[in-house]
Amino acid sequence: MKTTPRPSRRDFIRTALGTALGGSLLLSATSVAAATKSPGRRLLYVAVPGIRNYLERGGHGVLVFDLDRGHAFVKRIPARGLGADGKPLNVKGVVASAATGHIYVSTLQFLTCIDLRTEKIVWEKAYEGGCDRMALSPDGKVMYLPSLEKDHWHVINAPTGEIIKRIDIKAGAHNTVYGLDGKQAYLAGLRSAALRVADTATHTIVREVGPFTAAIRPFTVNGRQTLCFVNVNGLLGFEIGDIKTGRMLHRVEVQGFKPGVPKRHGCPSHGVGLTPDEKEVWVCDAANQRMHIFDATVMPPKQVASILVRDDPGWITFSLDGKYAYPSTGEVIDVATRKIVATLKDETGADVHSEKIVEIHFDGDTPVRTGDQFGLGRVR
Repeated sequence: MKTTPRPSRRDFIRTALGTALGGSLLLSATSVAAATKSPGRRLLYVAVPGIRNYLERGGHGVLVFDLDRGHAFVKRIPARGLGADGKPLNVKGVVASAATGHIYVSTLQFLTCIDLRTEKIVWEKAYEGGCDRMALSPDGKVMYLPSLEKDHWHVINAPTGEIIKRIDIKAGAHNTVYGLDGKQAYLAGLRSAALRVADTATHTIVREVGPFTAAIRPFTVNGRQTLCFVNVNGLLGFEIGDIKTGRMLHRVEVQGFKPGVPKRHGCPSHGVGLTPDEKEVWVCDAANQRMHIFDATVMPPKQVASILVRDDPGWITFSLDGKYAYPSTGEVIDVATRKIVATLKDETGADVHSEKIVEIHFDGDTPVRTGDQFGLGRVR
């Protein structure tokens, strides 16, 4: 019987080395393919008109900017949103869902649903009492839509626009936040010093946080939904509430600047947000054209820096990766260096100002991730 010779040590080493090299080449090819594969698009959707001269220019719609190309202008998505006189209505809020592929823009009277893939209007509806700054569930199925400073919120089937329920709170319905886990929504009104907490399974109010020292304006919550950070009338700064106990914890005043008289919104600080890692709180100062930064790793947060911006800021939010801050005045601020690295400009080169901004990531033409307009903390 013929036997197969046993491989020598040299043959064994040669075979092993060849296998290793082959595997290495395969790994290298795979790595190159992965490296050359498009990482997808990261786009910033900015709803206008919001403030300044967009109403006069008739520039209603959604402007799109590319985060990875220096926030360069990409395109304008037209939206009707016209009032009875045929003129564009002021925009009140913007939210988007990767799960449903829709972006929503609220105006004084209408809520508009736009398909992110086709960029066509899916539906546009008016609601009793008008529309204000809304919030969308993480799965994109449910929206909490405040009336325009009236006594109620509509709970909406977001894909269809149909009303599920009406929540009556005589608070001057205004700003609304959905928790990242989808289990709670937070409702603030211009005539109330208390933040209401809604159970989104039953759409009922289950708790109040506060009262704070005055009526609540913009606010945000941390990722674990244990703390809320709220602007209130008359305060240059913010207050902090314990969502679990309902108690107000801290009042934090900006030092070294006078409240002054803001041009818009009627309160010195209209805009507060957490960086996604929750290490900093950024707060608007309309009277002094500043963004003030606080170290949130200590309680109460400690003021550490201020940044001059080009107009009176009335809102602040952040990119999903926490690299960029977006005040409503249109600057793009590098969070780490606190330097202005770009400014938003439309297709004509005009400065873009808006308080309604949401980041959306795409894989090809498919939306895969969305940010929020509220500067929510994302540590969970």
